[in-house]
Amino acid sequence: MNRGDYLRQHIESIDGPLGETPKHVKMTTSPFVFYRGTAQLFYADMASGVLRMPKAMEALPLVCVMGDCHASNFGFLTEEGSHGDNVIFAPNDFDDACVGHAAWDIMRFLVSLALTADHCEGVQSGRYPSDVVRHDKPAIARRDVEIAMAQFLEAYTALCARVIQSPSVIYEAIEQIPTGKLKKRYEKACRRAACGEDFTSKSALAKAVKMKGDRLCFNHQPDKFIPLDASHYQQLETTFAPYMDEAIVDIVARANAGTGSVNMGRYYFLVGPAYPHDETSFARCHIVEVKQQRKAAPLHYFPGLCPVNSLNAAHLTARCQRKIQRRPDLLLDEVEWRDAHWLIRSRHHAKVGIDPEDIGIGNKAVNGSFSEFASYCGKALALAHCRADRRSTVFEQQTVAKLCEHNQTLQETALAYYRQVLADYQLFRDMQQHN
Repeated sequence: MNRGDYLRQHIESIDGPLGETPKHVKMTTSPFVFYRGTAQLFYADMASGVLRMPKAMEALPLVCVMGDCHASNFGFLTEEGSHGDNVIFAPNDFDDACVGHAAWDIMRFLVSLALTADHCEGVQSGRYPSDVVRHDKPAIARRDVEIAMAQFLEAYTALCARVIQSPSVIYEAIEQIPTGKLKKRYEKACRRAACGEDFTSKSALAKAVKMKGDRLCFNHQPDKFIPLDASHYQQLETTFAPYMDEAIVDIVARANAGTGSVNMGRYYFLVGPAYPHDETSFARCHIVEVKQQRKAAPLHYFPGLCPVNSLNAAHLTARCQRKIQRRPDLLLDEVEWRDAHWLIRSRHHAKVGIDPEDIGIGNKAVNGSFSEFASYCGKALALAHCRADRRSTVFEQQTVAKLCEHNQTLQETALAYYRQVLADYQLFRDMQQHN
């Protein structure tokens, strides 16, 4: 089978026929965005031998992995979902989480660093579209990527070494960002938390909700929120009310969210005090997402790795998120409805994500902030992986030895696969144009 047919087979196996779907249109933006939308291709290549990991890395104890680990799946959020105010830097996407090899996340992140540099250079040169173009600003280059890869692996290894010395380290989190390009985004998240000065104007809740007379409801935003007919609304309210912690105030369908899961069913529930409402009611409200889950990308190609992975998709995501996070969402749950599995989780008031342009363009980026970002990610990912086993340090002991031994091989493999992604992106664009 040629590579074009191979791509089509594995992309369509998850997303259906290639075409003008919102997800496929997004994926033509750049190789980085294509990579975000094709986690299954990464694992298909791993299973078929196109992407070869050092065997020693695959022999490490299994952990809960993100499954779709890349630079834009780390960011700032409040612990305990919308019920907490403590802002941390951590992994923020668990839709492809499962029990697997830590090396999957490590390799997938390393590749994303190279794709971040390509994306930023492409944005600055006009090859890729972006709302953030500053031609007077430099973009990171190949040398910056190599330094960032080394810093990521060093930070990951150092955290594992600390856990060996003191197992309670797994209860740490990255709670301060004192310098660099990430500092402003951290401060933005703090201001948007429920106790922050921007909560009532710029938080996720404030942007989504309005007062209409003496009633709170979702804003009219046709590109994001789709109103529901009475029957559909009633079904959702009846099915999911037992999983909420207060009254359901309003419900809408959520459109065009995410990249990898843009074509999956998703609803937003406004939850808070019962009608009538006022400013005090607003402060007590929060948004709960109910999202259709499908099988994690790795499990299409590594189905028998661990019995835990046989759980339904929503249950597995919730279980892994509870393991990975220090203080997981207080509303994390799962429901079977309409012959599908749905994940329930609260939307962080202060969630602030990371786009490639945020970390790869500007004087700070080329003067060390990009590698500093990679270092934070290395520490955050190691914390997530180490929390899988809270009774021993077997994983950490073996990981420190193997990462030190295979550090260079991992970086070289990541750069080789980065070039494969660039070629695949061009093939995908050609297929889209001829569809």
